[in-house]
Amino acid sequence: MNRRDLVIYRIVTGIFTVHMLFTAVVYFAMHNMVADMFESLGVPTGMIYPLAIAKVLGLVAIWTNKSKLLKELAYIGFAIDFVLAISTHLMANDGGAAGALVALVFLSTSYFFNRKVYGTSLKSA
Repeated sequence: MNRRDLVIYRIVTGIFTVHMLFTAVVYFAMHNMVADMFESLGVPTGMIYPLAIAKVLGLVAIWTNKSKLLKELAYIGFAIDFVLAISTHLMANDGGAAGALVALVFLSTSYFFNRKVYGTSLKSA
């Protein structure tokens, strides 16, 4: 394991974590505002709380490193979320795709360095 790769992984994943925790807190604390945004995008508002919980659980899976399979699934789940968010914002033409695109870049970088640091096997850690 290269120490530089580990430092990059932790910094990028830390920034990604702060961003995801911020969005999860906003989903809980400002539910009405988020619901209005979801409605304007044509997304069901019933997804707000489950999505916030899934974000937190995904972060736990990434940071605990207990199961490489769960970690991979968390990365996949975040990637699907961001791709759908980008496409939804682009279809609505509301200019909101940039935040999801930045999050996707941080997620991709975190994933790349995760694979460099921890390997590619899906066996339990």
